[in-house]
Amino acid sequence: MLSQTEENYLKALFHLTEEYADKPEAGTNELAAMLNVKPATANDMLKKLKEKKLIHYEKYGKISLTSLGKKQAIDIVRKHRLWETFLYEKLEFTWDEVHEVAEQLEHIHSPKLIEKLEKFLGYPLIDPHGDAIPNAKGELKLQARKTLSQIAVGKTCKLVAVRDNSATFLQYVVSVGLGLSSKIKVLNRQEFDGTMEIEVNGKKSSVSERFANNIFVA
Repeated sequence: MLSQTEENYLKALFHLTEEYADKPEAGTNELAAMLNVKPATANDMLKKLKEKKLIHYEKYGKISLTSLGKKQAIDIVRKHRLWETFLYEKLEFTWDEVHEVAEQLEHIHSPKLIEKLEKFLGYPLIDPHGDAIPNAKGELKLQARKTLSQIAVGKTCKLVAVRDNSATFLQYVVSVGLGLSSKIKVLNRQEFDGTMEIEVNGKKSSVSERFANNIFVA
């Protein structure tokens, strides 16, 4: 059985190399930044994961998941997103509250519980943040999507998911008037720093390039 820390590393690697990126490998510094740890700390954990045949990794080289590592990571992601959906739909948590609680619940090791949870929820396909939920076979249907920063001036798009699930970011998203399926019109973009002016339900807002890079649209 994996430790909670090991599971967190696998999940972070899955996001970096499979779900939110076009590249199959990640760097140690990139992974460390995502997990908010020092590169040396990450390096020690990566050695352990390599010994367990969960990752491909050479010191100071690129990291990728093995087939076993990917299977484990998808299982963790599946549990996390089912718990988020349960908290949001059944216990009326807000979408900026569910992530932190699901981070704790995702480490429960009970296949029967997750099977019952999924059935209770009616086999949902996406979580409250718009991310696809893997099925019991570990199949994950990734959506075709772009970031808001990639949308041309004058075009209208729809919010389908967010990259950053932190409470502070989601609260900011809500303050702009956005939620899942919200329509966004891009009014202007500054060449200097990528700042964008957008319109949501008649309300105009100025958002940073960092913000736009964390909003997925279709």
